[in-house]
Amino acid sequence: MHKIYTMRAFLASAIGVACTAALVLPTGAVAAPAAEPAPAPPGSTQSLPLAPLVPEGPGTDRAAGTAPRGLPPRDVRPFSLVGVVWDDADAELHGTVQVRTRPTGSAGWSGWQDVETHNHDHAADLGTAEREAGRVRGSTAPLWVGDSDGVEVRVRPEGADGVRAATPTPLPAGLRLELVDPGDDPPAGSRVDDDTTTNTEAETDAVDDPRTTTAVVLSAEEALSSAVNADLAPLGATEVPALSRAETEEEVAFLGAKPHIGPRPRIVTRKGWGADEKLRERSFVYTKRVKAAFVHHSATGNNYTCSQAPSVLRSIYRYHVKSSGWRDFGYNFAVDKCGNIYEGRAGGVAKPVLGAHTLGFNTNSTGIAVLGTYSKSKPPTAVVNGVARLTAWKLGLYGADPRAKTTLKSGGGNRYKKGTKVKLNVISGHRDGYVTDCPGGRLYSKLGATRTASARLQGR
Repeated sequence: MHKIYTMRAFLASAIGVACTAALVLPTGAVAAPAAEPAPAPPGSTQSLPLAPLVPEGPGTDRAAGTAPRGLPPRDVRPFSLVGVVWDDADAELHGTVQVRTRPTGSAGWSGWQDVETHNHDHAADLGTAEREAGRVRGSTAPLWVGDSDGVEVRVRPEGADGVRAATPTPLPAGLRLELVDPGDDPPAGSRVDDDTTTNTEAETDAVDDPRTTTAVVLSAEEALSSAVNADLAPLGATEVPALSRAETEEEVAFLGAKPHIGPRPRIVTRKGWGADEKLRERSFVYTKRVKAAFVHHSATGNNYTCSQAPSVLRSIYRYHVKSSGWRDFGYNFAVDKCGNIYEGRAGGVAKPVLGAHTLGFNTNSTGIAVLGTYSKSKPPTAVVNGVARLTAWKLGLYGADPRAKTTLKSGGGNRYKKGTKVKLNVISGHRDGYVTDCPGGRLYSKLGATRTASARLQGR
C-alpha cells in the first residue's frame, strides 16, 4: 500500500505540471533511462454524405426525404468501424441501415450487416452542457467490421418496403457515413488476454520490481488524465492493478469508503488502450455519488478478438467524440467478452464521473458497456464475472448493495418524464431506464446472476 500514499503526494504537483508541459514519469517505483517511444498513429475518420438512391416502393419522394439513401460500392482509405450520423440529435432514424464491406487486400465482399439505429438513448442528459453544446448529432450505434478498404451502405426509411407503414417515414437530414480507423496499438500497451485475468503474487511483484521499470513520456493531456487515478496507480500506468480483498479493505479505509466492498479488479487504463487524450474535452465533470450501475451492450457486433478490444475502444471513442459530438467516450467502463475491464470516460475510475450512457439517468450512476451485441448471442460467463467484479468494487466505494433498489430522478426520456423519481435496481439494464433493447435480451437475463455474484464479492 506504500504506492497509494506516495501517489497522493504526487497528485497536486502533477496536475499543475500537466497543464503546462509534457511529463516524463516512471511506471514503477524507480525510473530507468529509456528513449521516448514512437507514438502510435492517432487514427482517422472519413465522413461521407449519403445521397438518394433510386426510389424503392410506393410513395417515396426524393424531395420529402423518403427515398432510400446510401452510397454505392466504393474504395476508401482503410477503416475498421462504421456508423451513420445526422444533423439533429433529437431526431430518430425510423428505418434500417445496412452496410457491406470489403476486407483490406481482398476482392470479396461481406454480406449485408444491420446497424443498430436506435442509439440516441446512449447520450448526455437533456439540458446538460454536453447535450446543449451545439455540436451533438444523431447517430446509429457503431459497428465493428475489421480492417476494410471498401464499403457500400443503404438506408431505407420505415415503410419503404410497403409493409411497415402506409407511406415511408422521412429520414433525418444530413445523413453521413462515418468510417473510423482506430490507429495502431500503443507501443507499450497493457496486457490484454483472451481469457479472464486475475492478479497473482507474481504479477504484483513484477509491478514493484525496479528491473522491469521503463520511463514513460506523458503529454500534458495524458498527465492530467492519469493524475485522476494517482491514488490507485503510478502516473502513466497502463493498468490499475488488482488487489486482494485485504489490500482493498486497507485501501478503502484510507480513502474513507463504506464497508462491504469487493476486491479491486484489474482495470486497463485509457493509457493502456491507447486513448488519444487530445480528442476529448480537457476538463472532467462529476456527480455527487454512484447509486446505480447501468449495464449496456455496445451493439458493435461480436466479430472481434479480445486482443482487438483496445482497437474497438479507440474506434468507439473517436466515433463518440468526432462523429457524434460528445465530450468524451460515453460509458464509464467497458468489459470485453473475455472479462477484461477498461477505463472509459476520463476523470478517475474511483470517482463519480458523469457519463453519457443512459439518457435521463446519467446523474449519480455509472455506465458499463459490454463490447458486443447480445440480443440473440449468449454472453460468455467471463462477461458476467467481469461485470460482477467491477460493480462489487465500484458500488462498494459508495456503500451500494448490488441486490438492493435505489431511487434516481429522471432527467427526461421516453420511459419517464423529467423530474420523475424512479425506483430501480442498483444494477440495472439500460432498458430499465429507457425503452430500448439494450443491453440485449440475452445479457439482460444474466443481470440477476450478476447481482448475486457482485453482492457475494462484497461479503454480503
